[in-house]
Amino acid sequence: MLHKNNITKMVFPSISSFSFLFILAFFLLLTLYTTLHRPTTTATPSNKLHQNDRPHSLHYQNIFLSSASNYTLATYLRHLTLQPHLAGTPPSLQTTLYVKSHFEALGLETHVSNHTVLLSYPSFSSLTAHFSNGSSLDLPLSEPGFSGVVKAYHAYSPSGSALGQPVFLNYGREQDYIALRGLGVQFKGCIGIVRRGAGLSRNAAVEKAAAHGVAAVLMYTEGEKFAGVERGTVMKGLGDPLSPGWWAGVQGGERLRLNDSQLNERFPAIPSMPVSADTAEIILSSMEGAPLPQEWRENLKSNKIGRVGPGPVLLNFTYLGEKKMETIHNIFAVIRGSEEPDRFIILGNHRDAWTYGAVDPNSGTSALLEVGRRFALLMRLGWSPRRTIVFGSWDAEEFGMIGSTEWVEKNLVSLGSKAVAYLNVDCAVQGPGFFAGATPQLDDLLFEVTKKVKDPDSENISIFETCKVTNRAINIQRLSGVDSDFAPFLQHAGVPSIDLYYGRDFPVYHTAFDSYDWMVNFGDPLFQRHVAVSGVWGLLALRLADDPILPFNYLSYVAQLQEYRNTLSNFLKGDISLNPITLAIQDFKAAADEIAEQVKKLSEDERMDEFSVLKKRMLNDRLMFAERGFLDAEGLQGLRWFKHLIYGPQIDGGSELNFFPGVVGAISRNTGMNKGERQEAIQHEVWRVARAIERAACALKGSLT
Repeated sequence: MLHKNNITKMVFPSISSFSFLFILAFFLLLTLYTTLHRPTTTATPSNKLHQNDRPHSLHYQNIFLSSASNYTLATYLRHLTLQPHLAGTPPSLQTTLYVKSHFEALGLETHVSNHTVLLSYPSFSSLTAHFSNGSSLDLPLSEPGFSGVVKAYHAYSPSGSALGQPVFLNYGREQDYIALRGLGVQFKGCIGIVRRGAGLSRNAAVEKAAAHGVAAVLMYTEGEKFAGVERGTVMKGLGDPLSPGWWAGVQGGERLRLNDSQLNERFPAIPSMPVSADTAEIILSSMEGAPLPQEWRENLKSNKIGRVGPGPVLLNFTYLGEKKMETIHNIFAVIRGSEEPDRFIILGNHRDAWTYGAVDPNSGTSALLEVGRRFALLMRLGWSPRRTIVFGSWDAEEFGMIGSTEWVEKNLVSLGSKAVAYLNVDCAVQGPGFFAGATPQLDDLLFEVTKKVKDPDSENISIFETCKVTNRAINIQRLSGVDSDFAPFLQHAGVPSIDLYYGRDFPVYHTAFDSYDWMVNFGDPLFQRHVAVSGVWGLLALRLADDPILPFNYLSYVAQLQEYRNTLSNFLKGDISLNPITLAIQDFKAAADEIAEQVKKLSEDERMDEFSVLKKRMLNDRLMFAERGFLDAEGLQGLRWFKHLIYGPQIDGGSELNFFPGVVGAISRNTGMNKGERQEAIQHEVWRVARAIERAACALKGSLT
């Protein structure tokens, strides 16, 4: 998973074999107890559901919830995290076989899709500090005491060496460089020290440093005396860098040469390495020069950093990396729909990890296997879904969503015409508190499902009720970030999407400490949060697969678009006309009102004749295709692979606006133009958004205009 986190000081005790057996025995007893104390249900005879029996799908939802097992979740996670499994390595293949064999043992239709792609690995790295008193120190670059864990590195960083004084660049934003210039700080030729955060990707931070003449970058994640080192990718964009925008296949497909200019644009021009908060503090606390700007000082976690440099300490930096062609493996298990087999609900999680991956991503992998186990149980009891359910286990996500992106590019036409929704779980459990991201038409469905799933951190109340009691409504985020595998589905293919997780900003993100030990000691000792995420994930899939009319509400989308329009108006202060967007939203609202009324009427129609079934099918197509209307063939300027004009990444991550990425990009990109040119560029992006909303409105209406 690609996101920022805060590191805190922790002790990570190991678990003995006896303790592990004791925990498993405890889970067995707990599972037996919870099963005996759940409301009883009467099993349906083992015949397939007839179309007229669809109202009884609630019966199967109850069985799904009552068949939860924290014991099996713990067992899955233990097996998946026995060793580090970085994509393209032999241990990664072992996790591939484990997931594949599990789906096959459940009796599910299973297959593997292979892709040969360019990955990046470290060969050698070193960092030595030479202090003004004549002493020197070789600084640690990885966590001590872990065998088999890859050295901490930035994937796709160019190899290089640098000898220079360090300078503190804060988050590495443009405004940070402006602040340093205001202090008279010279940073050209220096080694930049950057702290992760402020919405800036690793790639953007290193690219900006290169543009300002910095020789190399050391990047750390803040925390209180913590030795964990956050690995990550510095590649720009998603997917295999040798096949940008297309699927190359295993062999013989078109690929760029390694010296192609398109390829160079995706990799930074200067080398970078991650370091721990401890290592960063050793360097930063020895620096002199101008004092920290007050704004920086106020939110720094360390009180030992007072100056920005450069120097007087001197750093000797070396990184050597290797780019290699490796085969990655996406695994799929399919439950064919009995009535609409050509409509797909896709549940996805990536399997590869920088280290052991107990949180990121295998808490999600365990949940995926658990949902599959429970669905197989429902099938043995006579259930079959109306629509097809696909389980996807992605590879090489950590390098830039490569596995899922290659698959989306290969299946783009089929996804565009047949995919109902994509349901993503990456880090299923990071800590306490339920969080979700979604496209707005799925908000109501999320609320309904969370009313049925018990909150693991409260007594006998649902997730939804917990949020209500604590005066914290379920805060559904939007999916503008490029944080996980939902990005290619939504931002390239226009598939309505959801992302689920418990907790956020966990302290072992991408470090060697992301282990099973950490999970059972800190993250989710009884695996009840895993049970909750699995419950929400599975119920969402059941509703989307079985409801005769898709549970989409586009009036939520209308409200969200209106809010975006008002926020943008306040931000621009009247310099740009937003009338095109205003009129487009009015048209979209009329279409949403009309289809909501039609949904209500057809939901009350219990006839099962061929014409009634066809009417519902046609209505569902309109609900499904509307999201595709927000795509634009030209994509975002500077990021043309990203096609969605409502949700998508920012070029530099520096704006407070997380919607209409094309408009936001024009605002930040064209600051060097004269006023007239800048307004014209922004106005053009406003028109593009308006046209996208109109296209979505046309799809909802379902007729040609």
